[in-house]
Amino acid sequence: MLAYVFWHWKQPEVAAIDYEARQRGFHAALGASPSSGFIDSFSLGISNAPWTADSDAYEDWYLVQDFASMGLLNEAAVSSSRAQPHDAAAAVAAGGTAGVYGLKRGNALRRPQYAHWFGKPDGMSYRDLFDQLAPVVDRVDGALWMRQMVLGPASEFCLHAAAPVPALTRAGVLVMPLRQMWPV
Repeated sequence: MLAYVFWHWKQPEVAAIDYEARQRGFHAALGASPSSGFIDSFSLGISNAPWTADSDAYEDWYLVQDFASMGLLNEAAVSSSRAQPHDAAAAVAAGGTAGVYGLKRGNALRRPQYAHWFGKPDGMSYRDLFDQLAPVVDRVDGALWMRQMVLGPASEFCLHAAAPVPALTRAGVLVMPLRQMWPV
């Protein structure tokens, strides 16, 4: 499973309630008429992410089966019954950036409450890192995502969980509380 992760922020003069309603309209349209290989989407409110241009921003996760499905989603998002909701949402966005993540362990959480963003420690192999993280991910029933092809401004790894994970409180881990925006 892959996730196209899109971080975006609203134009300053746009009310958050209007911006979020437009975003929900797009997610609903995408879910009602999904592209082939599309699994699900969810949207989260975030604060103070260093890779966004605004202190208050949004993080949309579009889950797909594979890279081919991502291409189909790219075309479908701006066509047919999804075009108008997409354009309405895009019209009030001030900017955005994106990344691609692959699910490495656990199951995708549709309503994560916390994101733990971090990189692989210097000198540690990926195998050792995954061995160390496996029991942590399993214990918290989380979802461990890994950036693909260095596509994206955020850290290499994201662990979604229902609560802060004490095992990931080391230096360099950004723990972000998440506000569910879609689904409501």
